[in-house]
Amino acid sequence: MEMSENVEVATPRAEGEREEEVTDKGKLLKMEEVVVSQPSTSQTGPEKAPVTQETSDGESEACAACLKLFSILVIVLFFPFSLVCSLKMVQEYERAVIFRLGRIIDGGAKGPGLFFVYPCMDSVTTVDMRTKAFDINPQEILTKDQLTVMVDAVMYLKIIDPVLSVTKVENVNGSCKLLGATTLRNTLGTYNMTDILSKRDEINTQMKVLLDEATDPWGVDVERVEITDVRLPEQMQRAMAAEAEATREARAKVIAAEGEQKASRALKEAADVMIESPAAMQLRYLQTLNTVAAEKNSTIIFPLPIEFLKTFTVQPQNQSQ
Repeated sequence: MEMSENVEVATPRAEGEREEEVTDKGKLLKMEEVVVSQPSTSQTGPEKAPVTQETSDGESEACAACLKLFSILVIVLFFPFSLVCSLKMVQEYERAVIFRLGRIIDGGAKGPGLFFVYPCMDSVTTVDMRTKAFDINPQEILTKDQLTVMVDAVMYLKIIDPVLSVTKVENVNGSCKLLGATTLRNTLGTYNMTDILSKRDEINTQMKVLLDEATDPWGVDVERVEITDVRLPEQMQRAMAAEAEATREARAKVIAAEGEQKASRALKEAADVMIESPAAMQLRYLQTLNTVAAEKNSTIIFPLPIEFLKTFTVQPQNQSQ
């Protein structure tokens, strides 16, 4: 009896454990179903996006076809007068960027010469391809050595891709002008004032490279950048003038001292020569008198050597003795 009771009691526990395992497996199965179901929902999303895009493209193409047909009818009905709106002309130095229903037509820019447009569909933007010169407004710049200067510059640029100049930037001329002013300030801020005055070619080349890198995405080519004028404050001008004057005076004194040194050496050599030959002194004396008399002077100072006067002083002393 005891054995049977033990068996009866054990069987429900085993069945309960099995039920828990089944339920746990059922939970696992449910979790797997949820995990599998999530990617299935995410996969259906991208499949719907191309469908909506294709439908929108189809609708736009249908609208474009209707507008094109309407434009052709308008041109045919008002034939002689419709040519004024449908025929456009650009000069040799111009290009026309045509937008058809908001998109650029195939083939890029048109011109020079005549081309055909649809009145109700196309909008034309004309771009000038000639080289343009822009005066950069005077910029007050703080140099590397903490000095303030006013700098003027000029920039020459040309549009090489009209499509990019219209689609990538709103106002290409104004943007290039502002970019040139900013580049001028940033570049000159890394130089000393003396370098700005003496290294203009190097600064111009550096600015041209920086502007080329910045304007290439806009379809613009910067041909040249030149610093036209550098204006210094009045106090700085006076200080520089005083410094330059002092430098010139010091150089003049050095040159004069070197001249005196060379002259003294020459006079010493001449004196040595004259000591060796006393007649040379007399000849030099007569040459000096000739030079003084040639200038038509009313008064001539006639110096006498002391040796010449000794002859007159020695004779009276002998007579007295």
